[in-house]
Amino acid sequence: MMRLPWRVLAPHTAPVRRASSVPAGLMNFVPACSTTDAHSLELLQDFVTRARRLFVMTGAGLSTESGIPDYRSEGVGLYARTDRRPMQYAEFVRSAKSRQRYWARNFVGWPQFSSHWPNSAHKALQRWEERGKLHWLVTQNVDALHSKAGQKRLTELHGCAHRVTCLGCGAISAREELQRRFISLNPEWQAQAGTVAPDGDVFLEDEQVLHFRVPSCDDCGGILKPEVTFFGDSVNKATVQFVHERLAESDAVLVMGSSLQVYSGYRFLLAARDREMPVAILNIGPTRADHLAELKVSGRCGEVLSVIQPL
Repeated sequence: MMRLPWRVLAPHTAPVRRASSVPAGLMNFVPACSTTDAHSLELLQDFVTRARRLFVMTGAGLSTESGIPDYRSEGVGLYARTDRRPMQYAEFVRSAKSRQRYWARNFVGWPQFSSHWPNSAHKALQRWEERGKLHWLVTQNVDALHSKAGQKRLTELHGCAHRVTCLGCGAISAREELQRRFISLNPEWQAQAGTVAPDGDVFLEDEQVLHFRVPSCDDCGGILKPEVTFFGDSVNKATVQFVHERLAESDAVLVMGSSLQVYSGYRFLLAARDREMPVAILNIGPTRADHLAELKVSGRCGEVLSVIQPL
């Protein structure tokens, strides 16, 4: 197993000037962050070089650079900008009105949410996989951007918003097909979209959704739900076990763009600690696992990965 000494970053090292990894117009979802200094980049490059079977975990901070907002980023996350909170699993299952409101908002937001594309960080990680550096990638994101980038050694820990599941029979279907069913059922329905949320829906007032019609499962008439893990729900046990197995095959852990506040992801950092695996974190702002990391680098994922090579 790989062993690395404790790394102490030099805070006053001159920064390296690089062009932003975030296209103009998308920066409003990326927290303020100074350019990563050269010493930090050297330490991260050394960490990646030493790893032979790298286990990577990504979070919402990776996708903000593609124009998808997150929940927790200081000043720009959903919790900072609004008092809106995401749908809870129990509420979705219990209330037909809540499902109507959720799907109406999701229907309006889907064309924009589904049109986002991988940024330079997604593409870099796909190249790491091709080069044999990346053993497995676990993402907490539901936006399918890693899949769009061509990632194969991938687990979508919280599911994928591009798929729909029936709570009755378990049938899986494409979210794009459900969009066509929504249009067919609601030919005259219109709503003015508000701010886009991280889970792909938009802000609508309750009166705007009163007449929105929601289809049932074609196979059994059951309730349709995005194949994502809602807040208050738990990740499938088989998925958790599968990820633990991939972690056991790895020799180092790199976390990117995640505060790890949710236990479903944080548990794998605890497992890495128990296995005495070296951990590095690349993120803007503090994380729940900073005390477990041998190396903590502050920076935008795309900018940093543009100079880190999978040697």
